[in-house]
Amino acid sequence: MTTNQPKEISSDGSFKRQTNRFTNPFGTNDGELPVESGRYRLLWSPACPWAHRAVIVRKVLGLDGAISLGTASPMRPAIGRVDWAFSLDENNQDPALEIQYVSDVYFNADPDYDGRPTVPVMVDTRDKKAVNNDYFHLTTYFEVEWKEFHKENAPDLYPEELRQDIDEVNEHIFHTINNGVYKCGFAHSQESYEKAYDELFDALDQMEDRLSSRRFLHGDFITDSDVRFFTTLVRFDAAYYNGFNTNRNLIREMTNLWGYARDLYQTPGFGDTTDFDSIKRHYHLSITINPDKTETPILPKGPDLSVWEVPHNRAQLSKQQDKFRS
Repeated sequence: MTTNQPKEISSDGSFKRQTNRFTNPFGTNDGELPVESGRYRLLWSPACPWAHRAVIVRKVLGLDGAISLGTASPMRPAIGRVDWAFSLDENNQDPALEIQYVSDVYFNADPDYDGRPTVPVMVDTRDKKAVNNDYFHLTTYFEVEWKEFHKENAPDLYPEELRQDIDEVNEHIFHTINNGVYKCGFAHSQESYEKAYDELFDALDQMEDRLSSRRFLHGDFITDSDVRFFTTLVRFDAAYYNGFNTNRNLIREMTNLWGYARDLYQTPGFGDTTDFDSIKRHYHLSITINPDKTETPILPKGPDLSVWEVPHNRAQLSKQQDKFRS
């Protein structure tokens, strides 16, 4: 164990993700964040799975006109701390907020903030302060509290009668799969790595079986759970398999998961918000929770991305041709 150990590594070498600092919910009750079109800007990076799922839901529901989008580079800035930079924009600044780093909105909200500045983060454009970085609940806020601003005939990704089931599946996916790949990749001991590895593939095997008889996780229609699962699956072969040592199977070697992932990828809002170049650059060239890491990285040339467009033939598992429930 190194003495310069990142904050999120426990004494046993396991990765413990930091808690979110800005978790005030959107809503109409006293003290909640008001839902107002044009007031907030969503900051993300195409590399990040937590941010990607918020962007998918934003696009699928037609919230593009109500919530603006700021895009940080997949490459971490070399500034001696973990951050996200707007180096893709003119003058290295987000054009709407006029900030150079995502951390700026965190420090605007709390000058003593000492965690990692994460994406996604919702920013109040009036004072350029971070108001919500609760990636676990942000998509459901978009689905429920922001319904007034959904496009006409927007799908229902969080139907009331399925919410308990969706919440349970989301919780399981988060701990074993979404965060499970990070527990593997950031482990600082063999024991913690192998424990996370076994949990991850046990969960993927469960999902492979679940998807043998249903098109999506909860049946015939895409829900919030599918969005959350997709953002890990779409990064798995290109990043996690070799970058995080999650190398028992490629997703394309698991029949049902591979067909399911392609089904979602070929759905508007999913594949068209997926940037494989950003994903590969981030995970192989700059991903770290430790800014002192010094190894010279190599960018993998593969994998072949054309296979994502191969027909998935999963419609036969559904009585409905439309993937979304309105």
